[in-house]
Order: sequence, then C-alpha cells, then structure tokens
Amino acid sequence: MRKLGTLILWALVLCLAPEAALAADEAAAGSSLWGYGLGAGLAVGLAGLGCGIGQGLTAGNTTAGIARNPGSAGSMFVNYILGMVLIESIAIYGLVIAFQLVGKIPG
Repeated sequence: MRKLGTLILWALVLCLAPEAALAADEAAAGSSLWGYGLGAGLAVGLAGLGCGIGQGLTAGNTTAGIARNPGSAGSMFVNYILGMVLIESIAIYGLVIAFQLVGKIPG
C-alpha cells in the first residue's frame, strides 16, 4: 500500500511540474486556460477507465453465463452486444466533451 501511495504522489508531481514551470509565463499573460486541458484529459481518461471496467465485467459475466448454460448463448450474445454498445457510448461522450473543451483553447 505504501508503494502505491508513493507511485501516486510521484505521478502527481510529474503531472504538475510543467504547470509550475510555466506559471510565470501564464501569470504575465493573464491566461488561465490550463483548466480546459486538464478537464479534457480527465474526461477522456475517466470515461475510458469506466468503460474498461464495465466492458470487462460484462464480458466476464457473459462468458461465465454461456459456460454454465451453452444453450442460451444466442440470447445472451444479443444482450452482450447491446450492453457493449451502451458502455462504449460513455467513452464517446467523454471524447465529445474533451473535443469541446480543447476547442475553447485558443490556438
């Protein structure tokens, strides 16, 4: 558990180091647009994380169900594909939000 905490701490340090280095330039320019980039990254990252967990659980449970009752594979497959499509839509929503946030950053 201690190693995980150390890993998370160093990941935060490495993610925030460029922000600290560029803070003087942003303060001089009066710009505070770094939140859009951070929000876009979090939108895609958290949506991807949620989709990965959801798809893994769905695939595992469907496979276990088909292994227990092979005769129901046809009806389970239809529900499996429908579930995967709905889970994947969450990632697409995250990507759309990220594109909208990145579009607000002047180029």
